[in-house]
Amino acid sequence: MKKVKIAQIGLNQNSHATQIFKSLAKQNDVFEVVGYVLPENERIRLKHKLGVVDGFRELTLDEVLNDPEIEAVAIETDEVYLTKYALMCAKAGKHIHMEKPGGINLADFEKLVGIMKETGKVFHTGYMYRYNPYVSELIEQVKNGELGEIISVEAQMNCTLSKETRMWLSCLPDGMMFYLGCHLVDLVLQIKGQPQKIIPYNKSSGVDGVTAKDFGMAIFEYDNGVSFVKTTAVELGGFERRQLVVNGTKATVELNPLEWYLPNSNDLQTHRMKRSSANWHQKTEKDISAPCDRYDTMMKSFAQYVRGEKQNPYTLDYELELYKTILKACGEIV
Repeated sequence: MKKVKIAQIGLNQNSHATQIFKSLAKQNDVFEVVGYVLPENERIRLKHKLGVVDGFRELTLDEVLNDPEIEAVAIETDEVYLTKYALMCAKAGKHIHMEKPGGINLADFEKLVGIMKETGKVFHTGYMYRYNPYVSELIEQVKNGELGEIISVEAQMNCTLSKETRMWLSCLPDGMMFYLGCHLVDLVLQIKGQPQKIIPYNKSSGVDGVTAKDFGMAIFEYDNGVSFVKTTAVELGGFERRQLVVNGTKATVELNPLEWYLPNSNDLQTHRMKRSSANWHQKTEKDISAPCDRYDTMMKSFAQYVRGEKQNPYTLDYELELYKTILKACGEIV
């Protein structure tokens, strides 16, 4: 099996850069990590994260862009720089894995999608729930009609973040909705499609004097019901209450907690409940997924797309539609 030669561009302050690099390095039967680039002063700003790249070669940006043997890049800079480097790599004809949700400027993202369409290279984004086995199974059940007509989707992704991190949210469009809410918007869009209307309710909690929008919520209106996403950085125990609930006319499926770490491990499990009876007292079906790593399946899938072994099910048109929908949920566009 041919290994994918890949380099990582950047580390980020609050997203998945270190986990992505670890996954690439760990999967050395799939990837050949040529090296890494630190283009935005990460060596000073994020020196506490540099241990992840120990033993690997530091490259210049030009070395990555101009080396035809480096066929793929993982772009993991801070969100505000993502499209800056993605555009460079797209013009250089690279396959791209890019941290979610794709920079902070719609025009730049549209330009990026246009170039990727021209080159025909793989464009892959870091929405890890796409590779959660129970989420994937649930979306297939929706598509094949097993749950009946879908009335509503309820998605929550909550946590408790430090004052400093909540202050950092001010550099993103509507804070938490852009930062973590993007994962939930992706799920709602896959399950229910484009809504007739989106109503954002993104607020600042004011806790510790933080004025950034650390409480995010958006309503998605459809002909047959209302769905919502909620994401907050000020909920004690919020990680345990992350959930996805899909209400259909034949069954309701609840993933709750959506993820839960195993003791002393980076592996996660998902707890699932399914209700398919109108009898209020019918016992709920419950089960728990096998342990899995958030990032290994995601990055292995990227390699399979690059090698042509699988087709990326998330098209460029879908990624652009999703990005615009996220901005609507952030109140950035109507």
